[in-house]
Amino acid sequence: MRVPLSWLREYAPLPEPVDATEVSRRLTAAGLEVESLESAGHDIRGVVVAQVLTVEELTGLKKPIRYCRVAVSESQLAGPPEDASGVICGATNFAPGDRVALALPGAVLPGGFEIGARKTYGHISEGMICSVRELGIGDEHDGILVLAADAPLGEDFVAYAKLRDEVFEIAVTPDRGYAVSVRGIARELASSYGVPFTDPADAGLPEAALLGGAVDVAGPDVYPARIADPTACDRFVLREVRGFDPAAPAPLWMRVRLARCGMRSVSLAVDVTNYLMLELGQPLHAFDRSKLTGGIVVRRAQPGEKLETLDHVVRTLYPDDILITDDSGPISMAGTMGGLNTEIDEASTDLVVEAAHFSAEGTAKMSRRHKLHSEASYRFERGVDRELPLRASAKAVALLAGLGGGQVVPGCTHAAAEVAPVLVSMAADYPDRVAGVLYGRDTVIRRLREVGCTVRETRQPAPTIAPWRAAAGQPSTEPAATAQPPVAVLEVTPPSWRPDLTDPADLAEEIIRLEGYENVPARMPRALAGRGLTPRQRLRRSAGRALAEAGFVEVLSSPFGPRSDADLLGLPPEDMRRPAVAVANPLSEDEPLLRTTVLPGLFRVLTRNVGRGFADTALFEIGQVFRPRPGAPAAAPILPVDRGPTVTELASLDAALPDQPLRIAAVLTGAHEPDGWWGKGRAASWADAIEAARAVGRICRVPLEIRAEAYAPWHPGRCAAVYARVSDADGSREWLAGHAGELHPRVVQAFGLPARTCAMELDLSVLFTAAESIGAVQAPQLSGYPLATQDVALIVDAAVPAAEVEAALVAGAPRELLEGVRLFDVYTGAQVGEDRKSLAYTLRFRAPDRTLTAAEATAARDAAVAEASRRVGAILRS
Repeated sequence: MRVPLSWLREYAPLPEPVDATEVSRRLTAAGLEVESLESAGHDIRGVVVAQVLTVEELTGLKKPIRYCRVAVSESQLAGPPEDASGVICGATNFAPGDRVALALPGAVLPGGFEIGARKTYGHISEGMICSVRELGIGDEHDGILVLAADAPLGEDFVAYAKLRDEVFEIAVTPDRGYAVSVRGIARELASSYGVPFTDPADAGLPEAALLGGAVDVAGPDVYPARIADPTACDRFVLREVRGFDPAAPAPLWMRVRLARCGMRSVSLAVDVTNYLMLELGQPLHAFDRSKLTGGIVVRRAQPGEKLETLDHVVRTLYPDDILITDDSGPISMAGTMGGLNTEIDEASTDLVVEAAHFSAEGTAKMSRRHKLHSEASYRFERGVDRELPLRASAKAVALLAGLGGGQVVPGCTHAAAEVAPVLVSMAADYPDRVAGVLYGRDTVIRRLREVGCTVRETRQPAPTIAPWRAAAGQPSTEPAATAQPPVAVLEVTPPSWRPDLTDPADLAEEIIRLEGYENVPARMPRALAGRGLTPRQRLRRSAGRALAEAGFVEVLSSPFGPRSDADLLGLPPEDMRRPAVAVANPLSEDEPLLRTTVLPGLFRVLTRNVGRGFADTALFEIGQVFRPRPGAPAAAPILPVDRGPTVTELASLDAALPDQPLRIAAVLTGAHEPDGWWGKGRAASWADAIEAARAVGRICRVPLEIRAEAYAPWHPGRCAAVYARVSDADGSREWLAGHAGELHPRVVQAFGLPARTCAMELDLSVLFTAAESIGAVQAPQLSGYPLATQDVALIVDAAVPAAEVEAALVAGAPRELLEGVRLFDVYTGAQVGEDRKSLAYTLRFRAPDRTLTAAEATAARDAAVAEASRRVGAILRS
């Protein structure tokens, strides 16, 4: 929010001299971060108030040009027009006798634009009559700025219009809705400087709008209204102004302040409502009374209703939308934008001013559903003071009548629903315990009252402290339970403008904030001796390092995804990855689901990187996925925050949560080994994806078995299922750990990936469980005796996986001698026959206690080949 310092000082009288930088520092320390500080109007000089004496229309030109004589002093005003300054001007919205802002020769306008005398259109132009845009107080450039008739002739325009100011750009967090106004910021500033605060909501309430001196007295002649849905609106106020002059201009001081806050001047009626919204934080809306039909009703939308809003868009309304309606139907989207049919225009003389307190949640959801965000919705969704509608509407009609020549209809229409007051009980020393700082009871009460809270102190008995119980069957040596002295408890009623203060933690935060976050001591937490990373944490880090060492780059993709991901991945209807958890309040309506697989997010990151020129890319991510539990509640319960949860509450919360297994996934495309002086490179393939899975398995010390399988989103002929296999005293067990291979071409096309992109995804929870079942790692016994190698080439059917052949060789070779098996060649061709292939392996043998003879190595090889022949029908190739 943009706000000028002069407006703040009107309600918070800061001591002289005022340093804008210090004000900025104090606002930031109070939690209102000042993003920028701008000096406005300081670069303007040489602009004075002048009066137009004569206007000569120049003829023979393609556009209207006027030669004007303007006086800048009383002597010029009294003398002949020829003695006054002559100025060429193209605007036509003024006449002789009007007072204007004249930039004399030598003047400087915003941006360093200098004005000089020059000959143009056959005349000497001695200056320039300025528009609001040229003066830096608006965007209008169609005509010049016409001043009030009583503007002092010859006075410095910058001083007259109070253009010199300091403007703060403040970032307001969503929980500080009261600070989206001059009223809220000035209150914080007054508290920071310790000066009295004047509440603009209470200052200058007009007698003409009140009956009996009260703001809430009903007026019999005011337009009727009622609330049909109290959950949508709990206060609705209408006031009227009749005989309003729609052509009346907004005063210069109002236009300047609106411009400093980043708003353009539209008309007097619109400017008044915007001005009070900025000052008080209460959005207002004005209806043309002649365009209303029947009584006004605040309700939810009905099926099939539509409304054309002020931006000329016809919107189909949703059942939860909050509407202001009359007998003709919807006339405004409450707290967001008015309807076109009831807007005020150049013929509107009777105005109905509306001020209300709408549901913050309902307004926020409505503006997001329609992608319609306005200054009003920005405030309502952050929480508006419920007591403001009566006061803000009274000030609005008074300004409209005073500036627009209308007559205020006494009283108001006030529809309201009963709202229970908020009462928060807090121990007086609670802020001390939260911050670790001794503030003291008096400071706590003083600060709460500065915020606007009503505080009442009571005494309550302290809980009895019971001694530690002795072990069963043993006499207790502890003293009996002792009663503690009563403790001071503060009964706090937050002010109406602070709907965010609902529990003791909120109140403690206010005390700490006002006393200064910088005064809270910073102490490093002391780590408990003998504790470090858990085994699973160490394995997770090791898995990440293993892929990083293999050339992969770790990324963090979004855990949210669109509903179309399951279809893009080609998942069958029964796939367990199709059901997904929907987020109640998603960051983006396009991504409302929690991911059930890490791959789609990785695909989007890969696409983005490839699009930026990184064609050879290998990425990986470690993160949780979310799988709904069968029979789980539709939504998790919301637990109270004023105490710790019970065992039952924790169980109900856990039952509603989805399963969240930890996954590791990788995706790679382009060249896995680049070209260079060493020779030709190699493109990434399905084998690299499988090797990435093997690398993770090795670092987790879990043997992996690779089997061919058809599983979306992988290519059915280039997909491998990865199984974790563990053998122990209880036998051999295996778990499906994940899949790896080349992606299906349809998936590649759907996500915009490069052709033949490969990926793998493993369930780290499965690998960690398998690793834990293995137990402690035993270091292998290293033999000092020579290695014996045997190469074998086996001919098998083309459909037999190489992994099955390798498993057969491992099973057949003597376990105590076999050190390793490696596939080093695959051959297909006429020499091995059609639908056959030759797989060449190197078998490494080594004995722990002797040097193997050639006969022993050959016998070990033959045993391995025999088992391969028995299992997969392998034939030793000669």
